[in-house]
Amino acid sequence: MKNLVQNIAFISEHASPLADLGGVDTGGQNVYVAQLAKFLVCGNYKVDVYTRWENPALPQVVDWLPDVRVIHIKAGPISMLPKEELLPYMEEFKNNMLSYIDIEQLNYDLIHANFFMSAMVAAEIKKAIGIPFVVTFHALGHIRRIHQGNNDKFPKQRLQIETDTAAMADAVIAECPQDQDDLVNYYGVNANKISIIPCGFSPDEFSPVEKAHARNWLKLPENEFILLQLGRMVPRKGVDNVIKALGKLKALGKKARLVIVGGEHDDPELMNCPEMKRLKNIAKKAGILDRIHFAGRKCRSQLKYYYSAADIFITTPWYEPFGITPLEAMACGTPVIGSNVGGIKYSVTDGETGCLVPPNDHTALAAKIKELMNDQKQLRQMSINAIIRVNRYFTWSIVATKVNKLYQNILLAESAKLQSDIETKAA
Repeated sequence: MKNLVQNIAFISEHASPLADLGGVDTGGQNVYVAQLAKFLVCGNYKVDVYTRWENPALPQVVDWLPDVRVIHIKAGPISMLPKEELLPYMEEFKNNMLSYIDIEQLNYDLIHANFFMSAMVAAEIKKAIGIPFVVTFHALGHIRRIHQGNNDKFPKQRLQIETDTAAMADAVIAECPQDQDDLVNYYGVNANKISIIPCGFSPDEFSPVEKAHARNWLKLPENEFILLQLGRMVPRKGVDNVIKALGKLKALGKKARLVIVGGEHDDPELMNCPEMKRLKNIAKKAGILDRIHFAGRKCRSQLKYYYSAADIFITTPWYEPFGITPLEAMACGTPVIGSNVGGIKYSVTDGETGCLVPPNDHTALAAKIKELMNDQKQLRQMSINAIIRVNRYFTWSIVATKVNKLYQNILLAESAKLQSDIETKAA
């Protein structure tokens, strides 16, 4: 990276790096913003993360890490709101962000927008003061509509906003080849404008823990076959599919335990969300509620113990723009069974680091679990392959290097354009 320190503004309107993970609106994007900022500052950047002010207990500016600040921007009430309700407040977000930049006399070389509403703010700031921007959408409205239909509560304007901001952006980051295809096919984005840069994991956070030690630390049974599901408690994540597969395994005479990590509270007894009730009802009907451990939300320092304690990590969402949890599981040496969709089919190598199955097919999932339960040699080899693959291609350090290269290409093009304009005016 360059020796000259450059100033980057991240915009992540609903996903703050300071948020607790595991809730309905906190997950992969929060991790992406936090980790990318952390690793970029190792290469002569300073990063300010602009996010919506939703916690009145926090000051406007938090010096989070060396050279990384989190700046809270007022946009609507200073309270938590579902991300589907934030679009009407983005004009206020833009105005207050511009005002803060002006008052503090800040000069940014580039903006990195995350999600479509942040891209809308970045596009307006580019119009106002000329800062170039790159966007990572993290999820696309067209794809969400295909899979969720009328259950998608985002405003209809989302699709046009994504189309317009992708056109205005200086570059668009796709997190996997499927993401690139969707940007081209549904939004008409020129493929030359798109860079495929995946999400990542940090080896400092995620590495193998000896299984017996991990299970002892978590007070999990030492001699049972353990399946792990970890992530947000929302229907599209397909947790119900895993529970149904566990019921199918019981019918096939295979005994396993399912550990489910995630939710709004650390104490699973306090979780009273509709999705939790739905999942428990499915487990009761299948007669396997006693084979499921709802662990609740866990801090990131605990996650490597859960990944390492499991024999298989399972993630079978309906669709998935990328999915960071498969990387974290593989980094801990745990094979992954995932849906053959989006980023999962990019990060998981079928038959080598785990297996891919159709989404919403608990019969196929149960059959694949049974196959691996009967083949410990294959599981061990998958564990080795998984560790090698993620460390070769998916560390945050590698991701940050690729993002830095993209930034520099944009800034070089911007510099050349400015020089050309100066020469034209001089002539």
